[in-house]
Parts: sequence; structure tokens; C-alpha cells
Amino acid sequence: MSQPDLTLHDFRPQSKLVVKHTHIDKPRFPVIDAHIHLAEPFGNNWDQRPVTELLDVLDAANVRLVVDLDGGWGEDILHRHLDHFKAAAPERFIHFGGVKWDAWAEHGDRFGEWAADRLRAQAQRGAQGLKIWKPFGLSVRDHHDQLVRLDDPRLDPLWATAGELGLPVLIHIADPVAFFDPLDATNERWEELHAHPDWQFPSPPYPSFMTLLNGLAKLVTRHAQTTFIGAHIGCYSENLQWVADLLDRCPNFYVDISARIGELGRQPYSARRFFIQYADRILFGTDERAELEYYQLMYRFLETDDEYFHYGLGDLPRQGRWRIYGLYLPDEVLQQVYFANAQRIIVGKD
Repeated sequence: MSQPDLTLHDFRPQSKLVVKHTHIDKPRFPVIDAHIHLAEPFGNNWDQRPVTELLDVLDAANVRLVVDLDGGWGEDILHRHLDHFKAAAPERFIHFGGVKWDAWAEHGDRFGEWAADRLRAQAQRGAQGLKIWKPFGLSVRDHHDQLVRLDDPRLDPLWATAGELGLPVLIHIADPVAFFDPLDATNERWEELHAHPDWQFPSPPYPSFMTLLNGLAKLVTRHAQTTFIGAHIGCYSENLQWVADLLDRCPNFYVDISARIGELGRQPYSARRFFIQYADRILFGTDERAELEYYQLMYRFLETDDEYFHYGLGDLPRQGRWRIYGLYLPDEVLQQVYFANAQRIIVGKD
């Protein structure tokens, strides 16, 4: 008997397709996870496991090195992570620093110089990169309470210093396009945004999605001597051609694939072409705590030609009610994406 009043929340369709399911125990090549969150080992967020237990997971997944981005939340966290993780296994962890945006009120128009000095200090302490979170562009304000543009020239000293020190800048300046759209029946992230209403950024009051993306392009273009890594496929995984155009124009621009196999896997032909064409510009990343099952899911996506499978570990896909398809990438592409690119631009070794 049908349920005419069935809610979307209770809808659990089960596919009747009979298709191949490939389990990938370990990747074809060693991996560097260039986008992971270890978070406060002494607080109540994210990963509370002992370092030895975390290393066991990484070993099982053949992840040789991880790039921890949580130092971008503050120098106190950066220092604690360096003392906790880096001290325990220096060859397995790299940590990025960040910018204390709320200090703008104190330093005024010289904030860029102050932030550059702090980046130098973080590098001396052990930071090997700079993480920029999405409040930059969305909500960071200067000492006049004006929204700071992504290409604000007052920040030129910061970006120039990152280039001078050879520190890559991993930047996340926009979320999925649907997060900027009206939350109505046409929004493909309707369930996700209702579960997390603070993830929606309507314009106004926020800048439009393309204002942010165009600001990113101006920033990367103007600072050609600084390496930028656009998180989540350059922050525009729904439009690979836009990302490709920026990659073509800016040899200093790279992207990671963290938290976007849901987007990439529903456009498998375009995504496969993108990976093959830009094999030397794409970094592997998860944007998750280290979980063997999730690593294996990502390996399945990159290595197999499996069809129509779930892109998460939960009951329902978090980002939208669709399934994904594997990219079955060639070995020469996998080797670069898994390891060689991050080894070159983050670790600094060819």
C-alpha cells in the first residue's frame, strides 16, 4: 500500500541495478592527504585518537603523509599540533598556519604587513603553508567595518611573503553554488541546508558566488610568484571548465579534490578528462578525519569503473540524493594525484 504523505526525510529508495562493486583495500600508489583536519587533540573537536592509533589508520590506507590545516584557526592550535603530532612523527605530518583576521581592528591599514610578519613567525615555528578559511571574502571586515575583498591590495604583503618563503596557500573561499541560491524547491542541497542553515549564504547580505570566484582569480593572477591551492576543486567543482580556464591562465594555481567526489562523480566523463588534462595540478585530499573506510571509498572512485554508488559512509549521501561513477584513472595520473604533486609543491621535493 502506498504512502501518499511520505516525507522526503523518510524516503529511502533502494537501487535495483545489478552492477559491479569493487573494494579497494589499498591504493595503487602511496598517498599524501593534502587536506585533512586533526583539530584540537586537547579539546572536544574532531580527532581524539592517540597519535599511534591515527598512524595505524594511515598505514592501513597507505597514506604516507598528511597535511593538517587546523593551524589555520589560530597560532595556539598550530603550536599544539606541532608539539603533539609533528613531534611524535615528524615524517608523517605537515601543518599549515593561518591569519588572525579579528586583529584587523587593532592594526588598521597595516594589517597586511602585520599578518606577513606573523606568517614568518609561524614558518619559523614549523608551519609549512598557509590555510585561508572561507570567512575571508564572506565576513572578514577591516577596521572601518567594511567587508574585505579577496583581492584587497592591503593584503599584498601577506601573499608576497608566502611566495618569498615558498609556502603554498591553500584557500577555501566559497562553498557549493547551491549554498548561495534561494532555499526553495529548486535547490539541490535542500536537505543539507535545512540540516545546516548556517551554511547558506544568500546575496545580499553576502557577496554573490561569482563575486567570490572572480576575486579569487584576480588574487591568484596578481601574485604569480605565490603558489595557491584552490580547495575543493578550486571552489567551483560544478563548473570544471571555469577551473580549467584559471589553471590555464595561472601556472601557480593548483586544486585539491577534498570533499568533492560527490560532485566529480556525477560528471564522470568531464571529470576524467579534467584529471587527465591537469594531472600535474591536482592534489588528493579528504577534508575528513582519517578513516580507513573513507580512504577506500576515494580509492574506489579514482581507480575503478564502478557505476552508480554511494559517495559517503552514512545512510544517505550528505550533499544530495545522487550516486557517483568511478573514473578509472590511468596509473600515470593516479601517481601524480596521489603523491607526486603534493610532494613537489608542499613537501618541496621532486
